Amino acid sequence: MTVFEYGGKLLIVDCGVLFPEENHPGVDVILPDFSYLKGRWQDVEGLVLTHGHEDHIGGVPYLLKQRGDIPVISAKLTLAFLKTKLDEHRIKGKMIQVKEGDRRKFGPFDVEFLAVNHSIPDGLAVAIRTPAGLVLETGDFKMDQFPLDKRITDLAGFARLGEEGVDLFMPDSTNAEVPGFLAAEADLIPAIDNVMRTAPRRVVVSSFASHVHRIQQIIDSAHKYNRKIAFVGRSMVRNMTTARELGYLKIPRGMLVEAKELEKMPPTKAVLICTGSQGEPMAALARMASGDHQINLAEGDTVLLASSLVPGNESSIYRLINDLTKQGANVVHKGNAKVHVSGHASAGELVYCYNLVRPRNVMPVHGEYRHLKANAELAVRTGVDPKNALIVEDGTVIDLKDGVARVVGSVPAAYVYVENMVAGAATEESLQDRLRLAEDGAVTVLLIVNPDTGKIEEDPEYFAVGFNLTEKDMEKATGIVEKTISAIRGEKTGPVAEKAIAEGLLRWSDRALRRKPVYTVIIVEA
Repeated sequence: MTVFEYGGKLLIVDCGVLFPEENHPGVDVILPDFSYLKGRWQDVEGLVLTHGHEDHIGGVPYLLKQRGDIPVISAKLTLAFLKTKLDEHRIKGKMIQVKEGDRRKFGPFDVEFLAVNHSIPDGLAVAIRTPAGLVLETGDFKMDQFPLDKRITDLAGFARLGEEGVDLFMPDSTNAEVPGFLAAEADLIPAIDNVMRTAPRRVVVSSFASHVHRIQQIIDSAHKYNRKIAFVGRSMVRNMTTARELGYLKIPRGMLVEAKELEKMPPTKAVLICTGSQGEPMAALARMASGDHQINLAEGDTVLLASSLVPGNESSIYRLINDLTKQGANVVHKGNAKVHVSGHASAGELVYCYNLVRPRNVMPVHGEYRHLKANAELAVRTGVDPKNALIVEDGTVIDLKDGVARVVGSVPAAYVYVENMVAGAATEESLQDRLRLAEDGAVTVLLIVNPDTGKIEEDPEYFAVGFNLTEKDMEKATGIVEKTISAIRGEKTGPVAEKAIAEGLLRWSDRALRRKPVYTVIIVEA
């Protein structure tokens, strides 16, 4: 999520989500921090979405809950995918459909839209003009010269903007460390065909639920070898239904069937297309791998992971592959077959763009810090002044003035955790408690205390879960409790006392037992 500001007015580009990792138990998704916009929602002129992947649109429903009439501006498929998300949140939204070549004014922001090729149709780069200068943000993009939908990245448009003078270039950095140029999507067809032709039983394909191009390849190959398909998983069914209705996905008549119907067919005629390629525990594929799904994998089934390995998900994906293999499946993935190509420009493509655009300043976006740094180094090699290649992290404030971009400060940019569609339901502190519960267990301490004297009237009772306290440990813990109560000034039976005792016990167990259980202290007045 990026916020542009000019003359007191704001334009937002993208509003996505991060997906939780193993250290985020119970979290559904992670939002950007909107706190900078608090009290300024009426200054927002619009929200521009570059494409329809979750990491660029997933946070929009939560943003629109702050102000529901913010114009959301994007291409047809992106808005269609967003609409289904807004319907789940019972938000109507004000949508403005644009396409490549369009140029619109939103307050002081003159916005031009350019076609870019990515792993989803309708990707857009945005050129933003204000009196302060011209900014070009690519969104996620690559330079496939043989795209499945024949829609190539508008390099002529990039060059035209370069002739006009790009003051700040914000290019995708995800593959900045990958040398050369990417293979074309069309180059994957032989490997996918080989799976469909040689698989002895069912083929289960897992992909991102918005990867329309890849799903089209799967459908075309399955049709070639007389296999029927079924979609499995709510987001997959929803997105592919939308893509088909809008004409972005072509399915031959009679080829798509319900999953239950596919189960009755000969295994050699069946292809299941589902979610879960990143090892997400609640996704369809992970549940099949654990035997917790209505579809049961069998010896000889083939599972095709037709997606990238997203950084941070490595352990989940390898665990998924192991579980699938234990079920008897043959797993085909990027590591052993050419079944995926990235949707992000590699180093050669980025250098090509730098030489076309010739920007005055560069601020790489979309990637981890190492990707941003690698991208900035590419810019410098093409002639950008090193002091004008900015490597910044979330929350950084950049001023663009007189053709010079400079870091001038920062704003809050913490993770905002969503549970059960409620933003902020979990905090860093509560997540730490959950991790401690999982690793070190919990102990509830019941105390009966005389409120007048502060004396413990009976021996404390300890109720431990996932943590073993010996008699000797409990004796030492009781000593900590007595010492802590005696040191408390003021009320010795209220929440302040309970918190102080819990903190004292935690310090003791960490030091003496090398364990950090979650302590809950309950004081009952005698």
